[in-house]
Amino acid sequence: MQERKTAWSGLLFSSFLAICCLSAAALFVAACGDMTTTSGSGMATVTTMISDPATCAAPDGPYAHVYVTITDVQANVSASAGDNDSGWVDLTPNLKKTPKQIDLLGQANNQCFLASLGDSQQLQAGTYQQIRVILADNSLSVSGNLCGASANCVVLNSDPSKPRALQLSSEAKTGLKIPSGQIAKGGFTIAAGETKDLDIDFNTCASIVREGNGQFRLKPVLHAGEVSTTSSSINGKVLDKSTGNPVNGSVTVNLEQKDKAGVDRIVMSTMAGTDGTFVFCPLPAGTYDVVVVGTRSDGAFYDPTIVTAVSTGSTTGTLNLYLPQTTATSTANLAGLVTSQNTAMAGTVADVALSTLESVNSVTYTIPLPPTTTQTTGTLAVETAPSTATLTCPTGTDCASYTLQVPSGGPYIGAWTSGGVTPAQSAALATYVVDGFATVPSSGGTLDCNPSELQSTPASALSGTGPFNVAVPNLAFVQCQ
Repeated sequence: MQERKTAWSGLLFSSFLAICCLSAAALFVAACGDMTTTSGSGMATVTTMISDPATCAAPDGPYAHVYVTITDVQANVSASAGDNDSGWVDLTPNLKKTPKQIDLLGQANNQCFLASLGDSQQLQAGTYQQIRVILADNSLSVSGNLCGASANCVVLNSDPSKPRALQLSSEAKTGLKIPSGQIAKGGFTIAAGETKDLDIDFNTCASIVREGNGQFRLKPVLHAGEVSTTSSSINGKVLDKSTGNPVNGSVTVNLEQKDKAGVDRIVMSTMAGTDGTFVFCPLPAGTYDVVVVGTRSDGAFYDPTIVTAVSTGSTTGTLNLYLPQTTATSTANLAGLVTSQNTAMAGTVADVALSTLESVNSVTYTIPLPPTTTQTTGTLAVETAPSTATLTCPTGTDCASYTLQVPSGGPYIGAWTSGGVTPAQSAALATYVVDGFATVPSSGGTLDCNPSELQSTPASALSGTGPFNVAVPNLAFVQCQ
């Protein structure tokens, strides 16, 4: 029998435990298959920066600070290059001598970027389809260290005087991987003679797992892409339609783009301010769908609002959130079980990222989890484990139970126009599919099991007036490591 892996009791915080981004949810985007590589002649110049719209920052989120110490950033034109491939190009050679400790929840130094990771660097022209960020081992001595004895740490709002070490898996040695599927346009393309800015967006809170032993572990969620230091934002304002005022509660605004399967996945998230305004900056050039969810202070969920085809450099104008019109209950509880087993048909541990999907007009969107005291990210991460006194796993499996709180109403949806958006509700009640991606624990995001993605079938269609308590079919992962 394959040796059982050590089980951790994991709780994903949000953000993006979220911060999708450094929201969520993040969202979890699966690495896609190998892509045709492109190389060019001549040299180009790139400046590497880091950003994070801090949706789980002080004073309202669980974290006051999240410090990481970066020792290098590298890129490769091959989407399938291994850790020791000779094609890795060093984008930040200065960091090897002087690592940089960055507060991922800190204030941006120019309204967009948290920090520049070094001087402009020359590199061979081409399309770079993998990027990796290498963090310092926690034992490294860091000048002016704000983490005490550790190079990477979290500081809780509940206990700001005591930094907690942020445990790494393989990241210090092989780097936090950003595959082509998480790079805007599938790769960072730069031609001979060009100068471009490369932004690495660290989905901080969606990247932190609080383990059962009280420790914090980094499970990275990152995206990257070319940005401009000007005209690189999407902004707008969210109001409660019934009052015409900003929502008395919490609102999460999410940017989504389609993956190779055509499913809209969260690529960045932020919280609307108390005045209802939001901004995503910096932002790789492209077109995004904006998905908004909100929770009123009394716990009621608004129906989601979706605005399609919003281009970088645009404003959405005012977006309204609507409370359900036909049901007595604004929330629905989707409860289910995730199981995992190895090729020997024995239980084995797996990390699974869960999200809720809904199809509207033949397009499948991720509906982020509305913010609550227990849902601090747009997606939920669970880790399977052997049976306990309170949870009995099916024979030959490890398992984890979950409950996702989602809006009961169908989303309001409309296409972006320069004159504003007038969304229409797709259906009075929602129909959800729960989607799960399995990864190897402490691997830095390596996909696990065969297949590594499962979706609940049949879809869960709400009916009646509530309460809505739905039993979701099990997600049974097999052939896991």
